[in-house]
Amino acid sequence: MHNLRISLVQGATLWHDPAGNRDYYGHLIGGLRGTTDLVLLPETFTSGFSNEAIGNAETMDGPTVAWIREQAQRLDAAVAGSVQLRTEQGVFNRLLFATPDGELHTYDKRHLFRYANEHERYAAGRERLTVEWKGWRICPQVCYDLRFPVFSRNRYDVERPGALDYDLLLYVANWPSARAYPWKTLLRARAIENLCYVAGLNRVGTDGNGLHYSGDSAVIDFLGHPVSECTDEEMVVTTTLLAEELAAHRARFPAMLDGDAFELKER
Repeated sequence: MHNLRISLVQGATLWHDPAGNRDYYGHLIGGLRGTTDLVLLPETFTSGFSNEAIGNAETMDGPTVAWIREQAQRLDAAVAGSVQLRTEQGVFNRLLFATPDGELHTYDKRHLFRYANEHERYAAGRERLTVEWKGWRICPQVCYDLRFPVFSRNRYDVERPGALDYDLLLYVANWPSARAYPWKTLLRARAIENLCYVAGLNRVGTDGNGLHYSGDSAVIDFLGHPVSECTDEEMVVTTTLLAEELAAHRARFPAMLDGDAFELKER
């Protein structure tokens, strides 16, 4: 496993404007080719976090899926972010993880934000996703999932003796500034307890519901220390994750060997 370069694209998502957001985020990431391995876009990056956007939800054959695949190929890097996508089972807040070779992995947000009635409009995902990219095992999740540590718990992989389920935990979000302290605190907690790097990518600006977002995107190391942190402005920050330091920490402090065995059951 080699070092991994990850780019946090912290933008001010336009309200209910998919085409405008594809242009906007395309401009922000336009110069990243050759400088990064993984690009993170916010949750619902084509619309903002809106229950009303469900009426314009695209399908997997729509323009945004094609766009994210094109960006991955153009940048020669993986690109990930979530959008509203309609399927036969309902509309999901679906994270797309596209790689330059044309592969597309999807993760449907498991925990729907009851406080904003997301659970009344959208379908909930069931399965956790792990993607292998550049020698790293990556577990992508969405916003409110951050509050549920059992779902993200890292365990030793029975099929890969000595290896954990994942090395990098991702969160793409629309997390309002009113709850910024829990966002920053929980990112650190997830990194410490799971012996992994954590990258949390949030948006900035004010959305069509009048909610303000302070960004606070960050990459956190396995000790809970910030490797990079964003302010409350539009910015693109690229950080290198160090493979040898992660492996050394896990060898030195193998806390997962003492973890509890458990199974997740349907509610």
